[in-house]
Amino acid sequence: MIRLANINDAQQLFALNEAFNGKGETSLSRIKQSISDNSQEIVVVAQEGDVLAGFVCVQIKQSFCYSDVYAEITEVYVLKSYRRQKIASKMIKFAEEYCVQHYPLHNFEILTGRNNFKAKSLYKSLGYSIK
Repeated sequence: MIRLANINDAQQLFALNEAFNGKGETSLSRIKQSISDNSQEIVVVAQEGDVLAGFVCVQIKQSFCYSDVYAEITEVYVLKSYRRQKIASKMIKFAEEYCVQHYPLHNFEILTGRNNFKAKSLYKSLGYSIK
């Protein structure tokens, strides 16, 4: 099931983030606070039974100069045992649809590492232009 993250997901998100970004990048309490209070970020999760298989983070950006907002997909992670099942694609599509429904959205942006060829392939398959 693809859905928005909630406070009950914090422990598993903490473990997923440590697998993705390494230990010590954030704390469980910070994740709980962010899920509860961060109105500039949308966190989408893929739930398989009782397990969170992955997450996608989207930052909502708005400038006083424009009435529309931009959404930037900043993080995409799927546990190795759940890869190659289109989970990342499903989470990104869910995030896109959610943002279009809830924000006066102008555009989606994705930034990724120059040598992150797997991510670039995923994003291109979803219609993103990668420079």
